Amino acid sequence: MRKTSESVKSGKEEVVKSICRMCHGVCGVIVHMRNGIVVKVTGDPESPLSNGFICSKGRASVEYLYHPDRLRHPLKRAGAKGENKWKQISWEEALDTIAQKLLDYKKDYGPESVALAVGTGRPYQAFALRFANAFGTPNVVSYAHICYLPRVVASIITCGQLPICDFYGFGGVHPRCVVVWGCNISETGAADGMCGNQLTLARRTGAKFIVIDPRRTKLASKADVWAQVRPGTDVALAMGMLHVIIHEKLYDKAFVEQYTEGFDRLVQHVKGYLPSKVAEITWVPAQIIRQMARLYAETKPACMLWGNGLDESINCFQTARALLILRAVTGNIDVPGGDVFWIPPKGVVQTSPFMDPSIILPEMVTPEASARKLSAGQSLMNFVLRHSTFWDAVLTGKPYSPKVLIIVGTNPLLTASDCLKGEQALKKLEFTVALDLFMTPTTQLADIVLPAATWLEQDDIADLHFIWCVAARQKVVEIEECWDDKKIFIELAKRIGLKDCFPWNDVREYCDFVLKDTGLDFEKFTKLGILKGEMQYRKYEANGFPTPSGKFEIASSILDSFGYDALPDYVEPPESPYSAPELAKEYPLIAITGCKVEPFFHTEYRQLKSQRKRHPDPLVEINPATAKELGIEDGDWVWVESPRARIRQRAKLSPDIHPRMVAIQHAWWFPEEEPPEYGWKRSSANLLLDHRPADPIWGSESWKGFLCKVYV
Repeated sequence: MRKTSESVKSGKEEVVKSICRMCHGVCGVIVHMRNGIVVKVTGDPESPLSNGFICSKGRASVEYLYHPDRLRHPLKRAGAKGENKWKQISWEEALDTIAQKLLDYKKDYGPESVALAVGTGRPYQAFALRFANAFGTPNVVSYAHICYLPRVVASIITCGQLPICDFYGFGGVHPRCVVVWGCNISETGAADGMCGNQLTLARRTGAKFIVIDPRRTKLASKADVWAQVRPGTDVALAMGMLHVIIHEKLYDKAFVEQYTEGFDRLVQHVKGYLPSKVAEITWVPAQIIRQMARLYAETKPACMLWGNGLDESINCFQTARALLILRAVTGNIDVPGGDVFWIPPKGVVQTSPFMDPSIILPEMVTPEASARKLSAGQSLMNFVLRHSTFWDAVLTGKPYSPKVLIIVGTNPLLTASDCLKGEQALKKLEFTVALDLFMTPTTQLADIVLPAATWLEQDDIADLHFIWCVAARQKVVEIEECWDDKKIFIELAKRIGLKDCFPWNDVREYCDFVLKDTGLDFEKFTKLGILKGEMQYRKYEANGFPTPSGKFEIASSILDSFGYDALPDYVEPPESPYSAPELAKEYPLIAITGCKVEPFFHTEYRQLKSQRKRHPDPLVEINPATAKELGIEDGDWVWVESPRARIRQRAKLSPDIHPRMVAIQHAWWFPEEEPPEYGWKRSSANLLLDHRPADPIWGSESWKGFLCKVYV
C-alpha cells in the first residue's frame, strides 16, 4: 500500500494514494485516514491523470462510505415483492441459495433462462460478462445501445480502434483546437477516462474551442464557436462541415490519398449537404457551419471530445462515423495533439473486453445458445440486449420466458426505457438477485439483495479502456459485510462448477493475474501507482489500419457488406416537428433528456446530504420567453408531458436553452421518501421515452429529440 504518515493536531494521519471511481473518471486522489477511519479524500497533485483536480462527488466519498442507509448484510425477501419486508441472512446462505437456483433453472430451462443486467462502466463489468459467458447465457441486458459502445464499435469498423484526445503532450504538442460534441464533462462526470480539468489545461495552452450542444453550457459560453444544434440532427451537421472542408479543399490531401478508402464517394455524397440545407435541418446558421469547419480544418493539431449526447438517437451509429471521418480528412488521426490510438502498458492483461475480448470468455456460449439470444435479428449489432426487449420477453414469453435476473450496479427502473413495463417484468421474474450499495426502487423488487462495496473498499487495477495507462486503486477499509463485486462472482462461480473460469481465491490474486507479465504483483504495483504505455504516433504509416482494406474506411466495407449505407446519411428523428407535424401541435417543444449535473452520477448519490444541498430538486430548463408564454415562473413545479407520460420537475428559466427546446434532468428518485417506490414515478425523465424507433445498425433509441409540452 502506497502510504505516508504525517503529523496532525489530533494524532497520526495515514495517507494513501488511490484512484477515485465516483464516476467514469480516473482522478488520482489522496485518502486521509486516522485510526483506521477514512476522514477525507483530496485530489492528488502528482496524478498525471487529474493534476490534483477533484469534484464534489470525489469529496463526498467519505459520506458515501459511511452513510447510515448503506446495505451492510445480505438480505432475503420476507414478503411479497415490493412490500419492503426483508430478513438478514449470511453470505453463505445467500450464495448457496443463488447457486442452487442458477443450477436448477439451467437444468430445467437452459442457460438462456438466466440473464444478467449491468450498469455503467465500472470494474465489475468484465467480471459480470465473464460470469454470464462461463455460465452459458447469451443474455446480458445493458445500456450499450445508448452509451459509449456505438462510438466504440463505429470506430472499430472504421479505423480499428477508438481515437482519444491527446491532451497530455507526450509528443511535445498540445491540441490547438478542441471540438467538444455532445459532451459536458466540465460540469458533470467524465468521458474517455478524462475529466474537465483536461479542458481547463487545454484552454491554458491556448487551444481554440468549438462546442456543439443544444444547451449553452459553461464551456459553450466561453467557446470560440458554439453551435446550438437541434437534438438528433448531429450527423447532418457533421456532413455539412465535411461539405465545406471538401468544397474549400481544406482536407489533408496526403493523408486522404494514401491512408483512406472511399474519399471519392464521400466527395459526391456531401454535395447533398450544402450549408444552407443543413442549416434548415439543424437550426445552426450556415455561417456558423462554415466557421466551425474552417476553424477545425485549419487549426492543427485538433482533437474531438465526443459524448453520450450523440448515442441516444436513431442516427447514433452513423453520427459517430461522420465524426470519425471529420478527424480523418483533416489529418488529425494518431498525430501528437490530435485524436490518437493509445498504446496500453506492456504485459498488463487488458481487462476491458473492448481491448481484449478473450477476457470475457465468449467461446463459452454455445452457438445454439447464441442463436437464442433475445436480441437476435433486431439490428446488425445484435449482441446488444435492450431492456425493452428483455421486459417484453418476460411478460409475453416470446420468443421464450427468462426466469432469473442478476442485477449488478444498475437501477433500470430509473435509467432504462419502458420502465413501467420493467416494473411489471421485475415483479413477474421467478428469481431476482441485486448487487447494490443502497436500497433502490429496483432492489426492492429482488428476492436476494447483496451488499456491494464502494471504491474505497476495493483492490483494483483501473483499466482505462483505450487510454495510455493503468493505475492502482487500493482497498483502505472494510465496512461490515460489504463485498467487492469481483469477490461475489469468484465465490458464486465456485458453487456452480465454474472455478476453472474464476481460478482466483480472492481479488488480490486476480489483480496479480492481470499484472503477471509485468514482473509485478499487486503489492509492488501499488507502490508505483501507475504503469504507462510507450506511445508511438502515426502507427498507420508502418502498419496501416486494422480494417478489411488496411485503410481508414471512409466508406465502410463492413456496413456495405451487410446492406447498410457505407457513408453516413441523415434520417429525421421519428418524433419531431417535421416528421410528426400534427403531434407537434399538441406537443410543440423538443425535449432532451439525460442532462447530468455535477453532484450526481446517473441515479447515484441522491442519499448524500452534501450533494442534495447543492442540488435538491429535479430541474427542467426552459427559455424565459417560452416560460412567459406558458405562464411559468422560475422555481415553479411544472408538468412535463410527452405522448406517453407526464412527470413533475421544477422549472429553471435559462436563456441557455433554445426557445423551442427543454432540457430534462434524468435519473431522479427520492431516497428520503417511503419505500418501496421512493417517489421514482414522479420525476423520472425515462417515463417520457419511446423505445420503439431504433437505430437500424445499433438499436439505439430516441432519448433526445422527442416532443413534449410543459405546463403548470
